[in-house]
Amino acid sequence: MKILVVGGAGYVGGGIVDKLVPNHEVTVYDSLVYETSYRKDVNFIYGDIRDHKKLNSILNNYDSVIWLAALVGDGACSINPSLTQEINAESVKNLTKNYSGRIVFLSTCSVYGAQEGVLSEDSATNPLSEYASSKLIAEKYLEDSNVIIFRLGTLFGISDQYSRIRLDLVVNILVTKALMENKMSVFGGDQWRPLLHVNDVANAIDVTIETQVNGIFNLHYQNFKIIEIAEEIEKKITTAEIIKTPLEFQDARNYQVTSEKLHKETGFKAEVDLKVGIDEIYELISKNRIKDITDPRYSNQNFLNLYGVK
Repeated sequence: MKILVVGGAGYVGGGIVDKLVPNHEVTVYDSLVYETSYRKDVNFIYGDIRDHKKLNSILNNYDSVIWLAALVGDGACSINPSLTQEINAESVKNLTKNYSGRIVFLSTCSVYGAQEGVLSEDSATNPLSEYASSKLIAEKYLEDSNVIIFRLGTLFGISDQYSRIRLDLVVNILVTKALMENKMSVFGGDQWRPLLHVNDVANAIDVTIETQVNGIFNLHYQNFKIIEIAEEIEKKITTAEIIKTPLEFQDARNYQVTSEKLHKETGFKAEVDLKVGIDEIYELISKNRIKDITDPRYSNQNFLNLYGVK
């Protein structure tokens, strides 16, 4: 199968490309927002998804398009809401009008916002950010397409050996804080997050890319409270202290999800454990494999605040 991975040079794309290359003809289309080069031995096209003429001219050369390109994260997307909508939603509208093949689209469980109970794909949405709202609009644009939409849980871990690591994700940053500062600040701590190892995104796509399964699917490994994440990290880094404060954190999201629909319809179940991701970040930070963990490129919001999207 010929597959175009749009946004394939990023944190999520690295693992997806590695997973698919052995059995498919993969091409990456990316504008390298966070990167200075693309060094994988994979077909590569440098391009911006806002360049509709360039993108549309090649789309139908591929059997499937995996659409990863987006501004990601509440903070990053709040910097320039109109740009967020242009990149995250309107570019998807262009895709639906100009591509007739199979689409894999990555959305987010953030569309659920803050709700009680365990949420399924039929649950009400309650977006609390520009990021979540833009993804919901994109989902709407895709509803008549041959598409499988994954609403991703909160990612953690390392994707591959080339792509930028994200240190602005709750597990990754807590491990980093535990190692570098010997403490983890937890605001409240009872907020729920449906965690997902970044490479389970690749695993799910690998299982479903050649199927005819369509629709919206939650994709997560397990629901954890923030305090439970910190306690799991403390087992690995026993010198770290958990500092719990009743102050409310600015991120108001609080939700649990079920991914049973995906398991029933495809047989896929995310299985990469939280401990694996903790170990990965521990090895990266403890062995000084990152020269400067404060470099803004490891945080979507910090990088875009400084440099924007060119």
